[in-house]
Amino acid sequence: MVKYHQLYINGQWQSPNSAETIAVINPANGELCAESVSANFADVDAAVLAAKSAFTAWSLTTAAQRSQLINAIADEMENRRDDFTDAISITMGCPKHISQDIQVQGAIDSFRAFAELTGYVEQTSTENGVIQGHAPVGVCVLINPWNYPLSQLVGKLGPALATGCTVVAKPAEQTPLQDLILAEIFHKVAAPAGVFNVITGIGSEIGEHLCSHPDVDMVSFTGSTAAGIKVAQSAAGSVKRVCQELGGKSPYIITEGADLAAAVRYGVEDVMLNSGQTCSALTRMLVPQSCYQQAIEIAKSVAEENVVGDPKSSNVTMGPLSSALQQKRVLDYINIGIKEGATVVTGGVDLPADLQAGAYVMPTIFANVTNDMTIAQEEIFGPVLCIIPYIEIDEAIEIANDTVFGLSSGVFAEDTNSALKIAQKIRAGQCYIQGAYFNTHAPFGGFKQSGNGREWGVEGLREFIEVQAFIIE
Repeated sequence: MVKYHQLYINGQWQSPNSAETIAVINPANGELCAESVSANFADVDAAVLAAKSAFTAWSLTTAAQRSQLINAIADEMENRRDDFTDAISITMGCPKHISQDIQVQGAIDSFRAFAELTGYVEQTSTENGVIQGHAPVGVCVLINPWNYPLSQLVGKLGPALATGCTVVAKPAEQTPLQDLILAEIFHKVAAPAGVFNVITGIGSEIGEHLCSHPDVDMVSFTGSTAAGIKVAQSAAGSVKRVCQELGGKSPYIITEGADLAAAVRYGVEDVMLNSGQTCSALTRMLVPQSCYQQAIEIAKSVAEENVVGDPKSSNVTMGPLSSALQQKRVLDYINIGIKEGATVVTGGVDLPADLQAGAYVMPTIFANVTNDMTIAQEEIFGPVLCIIPYIEIDEAIEIANDTVFGLSSGVFAEDTNSALKIAQKIRAGQCYIQGAYFNTHAPFGGFKQSGNGREWGVEGLREFIEVQAFIIE
């Protein structure tokens, strides 16, 4: 069992002010796999003070210095790739081979890319008697979820470091290990003290204090819409910047003339990735009535290709959900769907005997779904796909937009141009065209209750920058 009994504050491992610890449970078997400390308000204050003290010098570093540090950290992340992989696999259940490729290597490569963007904050422009420049926003609190714990962290940390901000990171209590490993890396490469601080703790206990702290300039939060509202309320008192990536119930429109087999396979595989625990998952598949039954049969076949089981097994494609609590939530939604009249095509609430000990849910496909059903309106965050029929494309677009969310979407049509014409009518921050995949060069964020602000790429970098105007005429 892995034990971390200290916090990383001001470039040092420090004992917390509280003796309380947090048990981290392996969702594959329900056993204790790690232990971290539970920070209190005094620990939060110490971490914020360290970040504030470090900001003056760090914000004045050159683009080359910041780039050098990011690359040094990325190099050492490569050396610790197996440690990251094991940490994510045992704490949130992602199969090891998938974790290494998607959760870890992808995060390392994406983090390194920010080394090339460090010069952006130093760029200026002059027009109409005004010099426009940039400055780092300041001390940033990064609050991350458990589903892609390393990717979400580096998607915030990369631009923060690149622009000259300092950071207090608070991982989800279910998945603290990757942040603590990263703290070890910062320590090894001799990063300036206070630039990166890690606080492990219970979000409901220290989250408000972190978000309302007067010396914090920005909060970047990824999580549920309900939690995001609380973050914004806490931050409002000191009028700090808040960047939020929240929930989704993303539509996926398949049109007449599309390659139905390829389109349905893409949609099912998208939802089942990471055991359905992806905020941008295309969980509402909208299919023409004329090929609805055929689409259901294809979806059933693809879903049943998944091998559900122990994340350590190389042939497993789906591990458990992140916790027993998350398992109960998803099973409750499946029961609601059945009660509301949707048809379970495959999966459902029953589990094989050999999966009873873990937080597993079988890949589940619902047919005969209408968009007013709970399972079509609320984020389930599990391996559950709703297939909804439509007659005309305008009806499909109306169904797609009939949600409080607007994080992601997808269109698979006869060709790219046809898909783009439909995509432009969907109220969502992203749209995956013709089976495209996640791209960290693309700004990521949502409309409506899916949040505000953007992550990744240049737009994500801008969230960590203040604009300054110098009027010379």
